[in-house]
Amino acid sequence: MGAHRLTWLDVFCDGPLRGNQLAVVHDADDLGEATMLAFARETKLSETTFVQAATREGADYRNRIFDAREELRFAGHPSLGTAVAVARAAGDAQARYVQETRAGLQPIDVKLDGDRAQASMLQEPASLGLELDPAEVLAVAGLDAADADPKLPVQVVSTGVPQVLAPVREEALARAVPNFSVIEPLLDEHEAIVLYLAACDPAAGRAHARASGHTEEMGEDPATGSAAGPLMAYLHARAGTERLVIDQGIEMGRPSILECSVEDERVRVGGGAAILIEGTVLL
Repeated sequence: MGAHRLTWLDVFCDGPLRGNQLAVVHDADDLGEATMLAFARETKLSETTFVQAATREGADYRNRIFDAREELRFAGHPSLGTAVAVARAAGDAQARYVQETRAGLQPIDVKLDGDRAQASMLQEPASLGLELDPAEVLAVAGLDAADADPKLPVQVVSTGVPQVLAPVREEALARAVPNFSVIEPLLDEHEAIVLYLAACDPAAGRAHARASGHTEEMGEDPATGSAAGPLMAYLHARAGTERLVIDQGIEMGRPSILECSVEDERVRVGGGAAILIEGTVLL
């Protein structure tokens, strides 16, 4: 058992106790996968990350990202939050890192101001996958085909990890009630992390979104950077949208703001972060 620095923070927020929570364990090269998964379950957060030495040329560190089920190829707020925690530990007020995940290498920019930060990252090149039947997909969220956005189809899209994007009418979001017993097989079929319901205004560059994970225990996600990137890429491809601001987490009392743009045909996703707790964990 060893002592590891721990940073606990909120990401995609304009202050503490908003956005999406993250626990970051530093100097985690000595930890095995079983221990990392067990600690991720212990935190009961949507994701927990572990900073290790890079194994790929060009990377500054390796980011191991775990939810309650498994290690993830990539995720949004755990990437930004980990970069903020690394900069804080290094005493860097401003930094540019290249993060290594199972999805590849992602450049991340960080600016720190005390216990607040701004961070943004270039996600992986977009992959627009299958279009899905809106009636079948929306049914798992307690909605029907009439709630779908008539101009935007349901589609699997990835900028690092696949997500099921389901554009809906604005009034439908509040009525959505996820049925996790059928959401889980839907997401697993497409190797996706969340079902992302989004009411989109492409011309205004705005969207209001809700995200449901695999299980009832995982529940609703207040801010999903790995789905914000795919939504930006999707709206860029279909409507020419260059910038997008996404509001998420409002219905669950953790309002979040995700800022997206297209940069050299890749998507940049960013937002604010607030450091809440710094300490030591014995693992």
